[in-house]
This record gives sequence, structure tokens and C-alpha cells, in this order.
Amino acid sequence: MLTEMEKKIVRELQEGLSLERRPFLYIAERLGMTEGQLIDKIKEFMDRGVIRRFGATLRHQDIGFVANAMVVWKVGPGRAVEMGQRLADFPEVTHCYNRKSLPDWPYTIFTMVHGRTEEDCREIARRMSEATGAGDYQVIFSSRELKKNSMKYFV
Repeated sequence: MLTEMEKKIVRELQEGLSLERRPFLYIAERLGMTEGQLIDKIKEFMDRGVIRRFGATLRHQDIGFVANAMVVWKVGPGRAVEMGQRLADFPEVTHCYNRKSLPDWPYTIFTMVHGRTEEDCREIARRMSEATGAGDYQVIFSSRELKKNSMKYFV
């Protein structure tokens, strides 16, 4: 569990870092703490696994990666975890989930890939299939992005 102050820190950090010379000082002042205290708390969060990493978020469309596809894989129940891990290891995969199949939908592994073109995405899926032996898959392209936000905690 997090203390109320820790929740406040999470709220601030999930808004992203401002383009300040010392963005942690800016956040610390808003929280009534020193920059060092905030950085120590962030290190503690990382040690505890509360925060996994900090990183820049690129808008992939703005750098030419305008095609994205959900590639769904039919994998036997005993192989889902192993195959999911193998598929997730591909650098082109940004998300990989194991879900239950449905009577009319046998696919249990869902991977999201991005490419410059739809053909790039199809080629990525083909290479993944060839490398893993997972031959039964479908490539489903997004037609329009309706919403894309990061999860906000303690709002």
C-alpha cells in the first residue's frame, strides 16, 4: 500500500516530466519536499517495483510508423505461455496478451505490431510465424484510433 504522500508523488509523476532544467525540483516544490527527497522516493519506488522505468513516449505516427496491427495467434492451451513469451521477444511487438478463446474465436495470443505500411506489419507477422512455428494467425489492422491514453492512478 502507498501512503497519501506516495500517492501524491505518483499523481505528479504520471503527468510526465515538464521541460524544465530540473523537472524533479519543480515537482518536489509542488509537493512540499526537497528534490533529493523526491529522487530518493522514486528510487525506492523502483526498488519496490512500484515504478518500472522512466522513458520518453514517441508518437509513432509522427515518425512515419502509421500502420499498426493486432496479430492474433491460435495456440494450444499447453503452449500459450511459452509461445506468448517467444512472440513477446520480437522487438516489433509492443503489447502481448494471453486471453481465453471463445467458441467462434480460437485465438488466445494477441500481439500489437507497428510498421510504416500495412505490408510491413504483414511481413513482421510472417517472420514471427516462421520463427516460432505458430502458423495459424490473423492480422487485424486498426482503421481509426478512437482513444489512446495512459492509465491514471489515484485520480
